[in-house]
Amino acid sequence: MTARTFLFMPESAYGPTNNCLGIASVLRGRGQRVVFAAEASWRGKLTALGFEEDLVDLAPPLEQAAPAGQAGPADPGQYWKDFVRDTAPEFRKPTVEQLDSVIKPIWDGLIDGVKYCEPQLKAIIERTRPDVIVEDNVVGFPALVTAGVPYVRIVSCNPLEVKGASVPPPFSGYPTADQAGWNSFRAEYDRVHRGIWADFGDWWTRQGAAPLPDLEFIPAGDLNLYVYPQEADYTAARPLGPSWHRLDSSVRETEEEFELPQSLAGRSGALIYLSLGSLGSADVDLMRRLVSILADTPHRYIVSKGPLHAEIDLPDNMWGAEFVPQTRVVPQADLVITHGGNNTTTEALHFGKPMICLPLFWDQYDNAQRVDELGLGIRLDPYRVSGEELRAAVGRLLADARLRAGLDGLGARVRARDGVRRAADLIEKTLLAG
Repeated sequence: MTARTFLFMPESAYGPTNNCLGIASVLRGRGQRVVFAAEASWRGKLTALGFEEDLVDLAPPLEQAAPAGQAGPADPGQYWKDFVRDTAPEFRKPTVEQLDSVIKPIWDGLIDGVKYCEPQLKAIIERTRPDVIVEDNVVGFPALVTAGVPYVRIVSCNPLEVKGASVPPPFSGYPTADQAGWNSFRAEYDRVHRGIWADFGDWWTRQGAAPLPDLEFIPAGDLNLYVYPQEADYTAARPLGPSWHRLDSSVRETEEEFELPQSLAGRSGALIYLSLGSLGSADVDLMRRLVSILADTPHRYIVSKGPLHAEIDLPDNMWGAEFVPQTRVVPQADLVITHGGNNTTTEALHFGKPMICLPLFWDQYDNAQRVDELGLGIRLDPYRVSGEELRAAVGRLLADARLRAGLDGLGARVRARDGVRRAADLIEKTLLAG
């Protein structure tokens, strides 16, 4: 194929960005030109990996300023880290009550960013002249779908975001085997979001885009990809159309190595990875509580401490840093304790690891419920779980040899499906078909 230009626009968070980086690396390795229209706080981080950057501001520059007392631009996704920190008390509420206090404000913030950067995106498209546009986000940008080239949508959140009558409503964390509460949750979602969806839809069509589907903030693409292992998917209950393709995982290859710190290498006990994600770890009180509970176990822990790492002290059986190379750590771990974000959930299954899921917001409840109901791990309430309950869950999963053997096989199957290269193949085929 003659070299073509692929324009990627991921959400300003590590999960979607890493997903796009993995796929983009394969395309670049095939001789394609790749440009990232990422959010401006990623400046320099993508060029360091060999990609072109043509970045956008999602808010006026003053709102993108560095955190108080720090120099330079804000960290990637700083807006959302601050949001999680300030909104954390709402995560203690039932999911149906979070629709008004957590989910709607997230949509509000995302929509503000879309409207602000629309002229910038049009200018980027004019400069880069892409042959294909790839978006990994939960909200659409009119400039991307009106550019006159194939548009690829990636869903790197839980696939329940592609709704269906026979699967639980997204953001609910409700079980698939019990439909009690499904309709009332959907009705409350409609009540809370109908107005902002209508306003956004009016603005959307004024930009020249076709009307949005009912209560959806992003349209389907010419090609639609979603990240979730076949063994955990919902397609039996909610079949998808021919434009939808599953990527069982999308794990970015990296040359970065990780050697177990000597402070842990010399100790006995299972090796456990603890991460609440770059956003969830901003809840320092919760991180401190989990660390305190797990300190009283005979195991070793690698801890992803996140943006407020300086405020989280670790005991002798733990080592951590602001960032850890997750795709290098998880293969070495015996167990993953996670917030249930789609990136960590699918990576744990990719490497065949059991999970304890402590969901905080968005699709994390759906992932945690799916892991639990399929017997791939245990779902616990991060704010109400007792120390005894959490330690017992750790012990139970580590002792379950049958589960561990089953996950070893599941991981091998997921890895063999090679989601990153499958995505690159499908995106190139979409270009040829267009």
